[in-house]
Amino acid sequence: MLKILLLEDDELFLETLEDFLLDEGFEVKCSTNGEEVIDYCFEEKYDLYLFDINVPKLNGIELLKTLRAANDNTPTIYLTSYKDKEMLTKGFLTGCDDYLKKPVDLDELLLRINSLLKRTGKFKEQLILKDDLVFDLKNRRLLKGNDDLNLTNKVIDLLELFLEKKDSVVTKEMIINSLWGYGEDYSEGSIRVYINNLKKIFGKDTIKNLKGIGYKFEL
Repeated sequence: MLKILLLEDDELFLETLEDFLLDEGFEVKCSTNGEEVIDYCFEEKYDLYLFDINVPKLNGIELLKTLRAANDNTPTIYLTSYKDKEMLTKGFLTGCDDYLKKPVDLDELLLRINSLLKRTGKFKEQLILKDDLVFDLKNRRLLKGNDDLNLTNKVIDLLELFLEKKDSVVTKEMIINSLWGYGEDYSEGSIRVYINNLKKIFGKDTIKNLKGIGYKFEL
């Protein structure tokens, strides 16, 4: 399980982020001040840092500068309210890999995390879904316990789309663009079959049909 060290002094936002990351299958360590993070980093290794900049005792900029000086090259994303270019430039000069402005969209955060981990060779290989269902991200297989459910490529494509857009509306056009290449013929009947395949696995209430709009995948 990949480990994330989270630095955020807004305790409500910290709890929200922690719950979200835990639900996504990460192990999370939380802190509300920069000095505490230094101690955590020397005690244990992490796969990713998520740092707020404006925090007590040691701000995120100075914190990362200290860690980089100690040859700690752990991938780092800043979560910040700062919008001025000077502060963001400082962030990149101290060695951050990416940043998101607050308020943070959690789905975008997850995409940034997975993208950064993939670039650094630490991409999460399995996604725990519900009950004993696990999605093998590397091999694109859905497992129930240790058994491969042997879903077709199109059903896997649809599942990946639903997972990427979890709790958001997925339109028919988005499904067509994800499952069929440009100029390829598609079948609305096939879309219904693929969706029913997933409903049989996850439960009929997991995929909601929003008439005239699209679908919503809710775990």
